Amino acid sequence: MPVTEPASPATTSRTDLSAHPDPAISLFLMINTFETGGSERQFSVLAQNLVLPQFQTHAGCISRRGPFAHNFADAPEFPLGGSLFGWQSLRTRLDLKRHLRQHRVQVAHSFDFYTNLTLIPAAKFARVPVVIGSHRQLGDLLTQAQFRAQAVAFRWCDAVVCNSQAAADRLIAVGLSPNKIAVIGNALPADAFIAAPAALPKRPGIARVGMVARMNASYKNHSGFLRIAALVHRHMPEVEFVLVGDGPLRQQLEREASGLGLGASAIFLGDRQDMPAVLASLDVAVLTSDSESLSNVILEAMAAGLPVVGYSVGGNSELLGDQRGVLIPAGDEINFADVIQNLLSDSLFREELGRNARQFAQENFSLDRVRQRYVDLYVTLLHKKRRRNSAA
Repeated sequence: MPVTEPASPATTSRTDLSAHPDPAISLFLMINTFETGGSERQFSVLAQNLVLPQFQTHAGCISRRGPFAHNFADAPEFPLGGSLFGWQSLRTRLDLKRHLRQHRVQVAHSFDFYTNLTLIPAAKFARVPVVIGSHRQLGDLLTQAQFRAQAVAFRWCDAVVCNSQAAADRLIAVGLSPNKIAVIGNALPADAFIAAPAALPKRPGIARVGMVARMNASYKNHSGFLRIAALVHRHMPEVEFVLVGDGPLRQQLEREASGLGLGASAIFLGDRQDMPAVLASLDVAVLTSDSESLSNVILEAMAAGLPVVGYSVGGNSELLGDQRGVLIPAGDEINFADVIQNLLSDSLFREELGRNARQFAQENFSLDRVRQRYVDLYVTLLHKKRRRNSAA
């Protein structure tokens, strides 16, 4: 099923800003870092496309590190000093409060856990009219204390953006009002749909299966992918398995690949910024994560017209299935390997799934479509707050 917005006062009306002569809205967006994770990539895309004359957009971060930082050279840092509740973090929230007032921010939107607990209270103290949080994971990757602290912060918000219905359901289950939740999927920029020359040129008789994920957390389950690759390798030794991403777990994973007998069939590409070219090198894309809300990796592979295989966890079922990808019961590595082999043996089926996937992604997650959902959310909430204040 496509990701949709639940019926709520925050998201039911579509607002065409071109019909309103109002001055630009002062919008502040905040992210933890500029690394290559899904939240960071969405932040980068949206911050660069919510622009004048509709928005005067200001960006901020906790730490200006990561490959997307060059896009936000002027973004101020608001460091926490290693703790969300230490003296440094309290001083930082006061600095952030002053920054919001200085720029007369009308809408403040945090994009991840650390900025939820930093920006939301600062924006409330600064009396920013509209304060929005984000929940872009299921919550199972947080400790119970972290999840409870974030849930408290969300109660101060005018809205919380979830990028999947699965993530929204988790918040509703702990008591957050459905009327406060806006489900808005991840945005795919136009170049995600443009065919690119393959980064790894295709070779006759060689098929490639690839997984894109940072190698910094065990829940991404690269080890599971390597075990699945070893199962496929026994029957199809000509298949290459491409791992895209980097991180502290890489050396361990390279040793695991060697121990499983994959040898030169396992190709570690490291971090890449040319994702359309990387995806053009593959025949099948997979994701073996144990936890996902709405996967950018799956969406980008769908936009590239690739068949995708993933575990039935979190929001994956909102993207795959219905003849646009294959869902596997969580942890079933034998079934996962069998599906990959079937796909590699049936080019017509691969092409059909790829076409359906691309169409679905284009219809539901194009940048223009997702951007307009954010515009509607920001403008509707701001107008609602103005009406409430004028009536008081």
